[in-house]
Amino acid sequence: MKNLLIGLLFTSGIAFAQDPVELNLPEAVAFALEHKAEAEKARLDIRKADAQIEEVRANALPNLSGSANATYNPLLQENVLPGEIFGMPGQDIAVAFGKEWTSNANAQLTQTLFNQHLFTGLKAAKSTKEFYQLNAQLTNEEIIERVANAYYQVYQAQQMLENVQTNLELTEQTVEIVQGLFENGLAKKIDYDRSKVALNNLVANGQQVLNSVALSENALKFMIGMPIGQQISLPEQTFDPVILPETSIGGIERTELQLLNKQLELLNWQKKASQAEYYPSAALIANYGWLGQGDVFPAGNGEDKGVYWSDLAAVGVNISIPIFNGGATRSRVKQNQIEIEKAREDLKETKLAMELAYVNAVAQLENSLLTIKIQEENVALAREVLEDTQNNYGLGLASLNDMLDVERDLAAAMNNLTNARLEYKLAEVQLLRSQGQLETLTNNTL
Repeated sequence: MKNLLIGLLFTSGIAFAQDPVELNLPEAVAFALEHKAEAEKARLDIRKADAQIEEVRANALPNLSGSANATYNPLLQENVLPGEIFGMPGQDIAVAFGKEWTSNANAQLTQTLFNQHLFTGLKAAKSTKEFYQLNAQLTNEEIIERVANAYYQVYQAQQMLENVQTNLELTEQTVEIVQGLFENGLAKKIDYDRSKVALNNLVANGQQVLNSVALSENALKFMIGMPIGQQISLPEQTFDPVILPETSIGGIERTELQLLNKQLELLNWQKKASQAEYYPSAALIANYGWLGQGDVFPAGNGEDKGVYWSDLAAVGVNISIPIFNGGATRSRVKQNQIEIEKAREDLKETKLAMELAYVNAVAQLENSLLTIKIQEENVALAREVLEDTQNNYGLGLASLNDMLDVERDLAAAMNNLTNARLEYKLAEVQLLRSQGQLETLTNNTL
């Protein structure tokens, strides 16, 4: 049964892909940042911000529009005029004004001269893009954190599989020893049967660990946006803890804080935009057009058809002065101020949470280091006890129960060591995040 579990692991992947893709942590992170939907959506938000800036800027540029229409008047409105106008005193005469057909084409140019709300929006547009850029950076950091955690989970599952393989080899040795003693009449058949049961239980446990490896690999592939059917392999590298340089959280401005500060800045711009409603606005308006009137459809006809055309033009300034709107603007300003105060409270709470995360990560690192040292000693001691017990069993000085117990003790010590190393690696990730240094996971330093 040697290497049985490892063989089953590779056999289970044949149905998906013949050529596994080898991934180290930086490659997994890079793949996720390129293919994961969250990262792509964050990049699209930045492009959206550029379009929003262009939209706001367009409101400050000249606006040119054109219009045209044709109207048929089957009944012309008549006005009653005094007859003196026509040399007929004492009589009122009904006169129809206009023609049955009228048509006009008009072009209008509008240029904003002063609009405080627009100017405020132009200033806020830059902050909006910076907000989306920070949000994209935060999204990348969150992706890096999740990928690193999932990556280390795969290593833990694979290490557990290696532990099972080691225990399987030890149990096979025990079965061989008991079998030899039984065949020579120095051991009971029940002892041989019990050792076989222990071996079979270990093989069944190995299948469960195999499933755990497959699940953890699938979780990693989903986390980085890789097709689930693609087989992957992780290169051999140490899973031991790395002593990080001592770096205090003080003086480090996390992306979350930068994002909240930028959000606070945007809320202040929103307040200023509401206050801008108190200011008057002014715009230049210029019109030029053609008017055609006649008894037939004007387009394409001239005076020979009874259609008369004339052009018209107008230039003016439109000034709008807010006087009273029932206090609506003042209410909006108050609401904006409340949102600003809420954002400030969020900023304070986030700073406190980050300090807590940093302290907890440091404590977890220290505890995990201590646990790793203890478990390493336990593993070494359990191996020595197993060797002594095997020798004693061969000499008849130890029972089968003693041998199986020390094998279980060794398995538990190895698994505890693997779990302690995983806890340390996860704490490393949390410490790097609290220090704003998650990008160091994109190289081979850890």
